[in-house]
This record gives sequence, C-alpha cells and structure tokens, in this order.
Amino acid sequence: MNVSSSTLSLTVADVDASRAFLCTHLGYEVATADDGFVSLTRGDAAVDVVLLRRGTDVLPAEQRDQRAAGLILALTVTVTDIAAEEARLRAAGAPITMPLREEPWGERLFQMTDPNGVVVQLVSWPDATGAPRAAGPGVDQGAAAIVITPAPDHVTVSPNATTAGLAAPSRGSTELSTWTVMMDAGATGPEHFISREQVWTVTTGALEVTCGGRTEKVTAGQTLILPAGLLRRIHAPERAEAHVSMRSDGVSSVPGTEGTRELPWAR
Repeated sequence: MNVSSSTLSLTVADVDASRAFLCTHLGYEVATADDGFVSLTRGDAAVDVVLLRRGTDVLPAEQRDQRAAGLILALTVTVTDIAAEEARLRAAGAPITMPLREEPWGERLFQMTDPNGVVVQLVSWPDATGAPRAAGPGVDQGAAAIVITPAPDHVTVSPNATTAGLAAPSRGSTELSTWTVMMDAGATGPEHFISREQVWTVTTGALEVTCGGRTEKVTAGQTLILPAGLLRRIHAPERAEAHVSMRSDGVSSVPGTEGTRELPWAR
C-alpha cells in the first residue's frame, strides 16, 4: 500500500464557521465546496481537511448526527516559528485555549479551539536527528563540529548598533543563537521586550542596561543575564562591544506596537 495524501474529515454543526477559522488563521484554502460540504487544503505538508455538516445524507445513517469531538488536529511547525506564530494568532483574535508551553522532553505547543469545538494544536520539536541544518555562506559543515566564519551578509547595521550574527539556525545551530553587538558612545537602543532569556558579556567599554525598572552598568569582562519578557533598554555611555547568546526561537516586541519580530541576526 502506498499512501499518496491524507485527509481529515470532520462533522460539524456550522461548516462555514470552521472554514473561516481554518482559512483566516491557518492559511487553508478552499479546494472544492458544495452545500454542507467543503474541502480545504494548504500548499505544504499539512493534512487536508474536509468539513461536513451534521445530518448530511452523504454520511451513512449511523454517522450523520455525530460531530467532531475528542480529537486534536495537530500541525507540526518549524522550531523557530512557534512563538511568533502564537503571538500573531493572538493579535489576530484567534481563541488561544492553551497558551504556549514546553514539555520536559522538548516539545513546544499551544492550542486553539474553533467555533465548532475543534481543537487545533501547533507543535514544534527540537531536531532529534543531530544533523546540522542547511547553512549559508561562511559555515563549514564538513565535520561533526560546525565552524562559522563571520561573513558580510551576517552583519546588520541600525542607527544604534552594528550586529554581527554568529551561530543561528540558518548557520547550523539547532538550539542557540549568538551574535556580537557594537555600539558607539552615546548610542541608545529602543525599549523592547525579548521572549527568551539573553546573556550579554561585555568585551569592550561599558553598557548601561535598564531592565525591569532598574539600571545596571556592565563593564568589560562582566556578564549580564536579562530575563525573558521584561522591558529593557540598552545605552552605551562609551564605545562598547558585547557578545550575546539566546535560544534561537526568541522574538522581540516593542511597546505600543502589535505583533513580534524575529531578530534577523539570530535566525
């Protein structure tokens, strides 16, 4: 037997409500539709979904009054996407019925429930194979250990800092991202939040870091740990350089704006 595709058929009271939910929030598209019936698909590996209205005579008589219950439509997404995806869905008004959490075995997941009670779960897993991911320029993957050589396309220049990406998922890592930051004297970054803990080691000069309403001065040779989810701002009273590390799925957000953004040097 060779399975060429997979489809999940759900019997629901309101076909249009589930169709709108799956199309609006999860990117499904209508393949075919008729009265009391719709077939949905995506362009990737997600399972196709068929929605049938309760009572339709397409179903055998003993199945017509049943409804989708006690099941979870689980979709696996890439490890760097899931935190930003939950934030996107919250901002779009999707009903998050189980917030993002991490299990002891490494699985990260959250759940939504559609208007008909269908539970949709988004899941990400750490790379269990140990194989390095595809990497861009400057990465030597010829051995078990990956050697990264800084390259011009790893550098991001902003009005307040120059950031050079080192380890990241696009450059072979599976769990951590690391980068260096250079700030000129007097430069101050914007207030922002980061969804993951960061570790900053100042290698040159000094930084003044305000986090959680308290300001710390960190000088060359010292290390600062910034907890996840606290508002922070970084100021360089003199020219400074630092090395930063973070879990690779961390995202940032700015007070007063909607949604989150990935850190381009950490992707």
